[in-house]
Amino acid sequence: MDACAIGRSRPNGPWIGFAAEPDGYRVVAGGERGERSRQADAAILLALAIAYFEEALEDPPSDREATHADLSALVRHVAAGEDRPELQVALAEAVDAIDDGLPGDAVASRLGVAWSLTADEQADPVDLLVKLSEEMLEA
Repeated sequence: MDACAIGRSRPNGPWIGFAAEPDGYRVVAGGERGERSRQADAAILLALAIAYFEEALEDPPSDREATHADLSALVRHVAAGEDRPELQVALAEAVDAIDDGLPGDAVASRLGVAWSLTADEQADPVDLLVKLSEEMLEA
């Protein structure tokens, strides 16, 4: 599957997104010098979903723009890999909100609950993605 972009760190800057693969999801960053990817853990995948629904980043390249269906599948994947009941509930509520077409801030709020149960640090998910995209493209 081609990578889906959720946004750019700055106007015309590098974009960040994800790609589904048979063994899970990869986080993908792209820019003028190409693309780089790496395995993505649950925290990174949730950060991508939060940034998408918060519309916190600049617009992604139109030919790669992620859809609600792409994000629903991503969050379902995270939920399938979790065994903590409180996290499963939070993720199920987020999937329901996506599938019901709730406004982005309502979806992001539900994803934020799951993020707080997943992330090892109290970092802002958007800041994490901006830093990650720049680091990935420096290599």
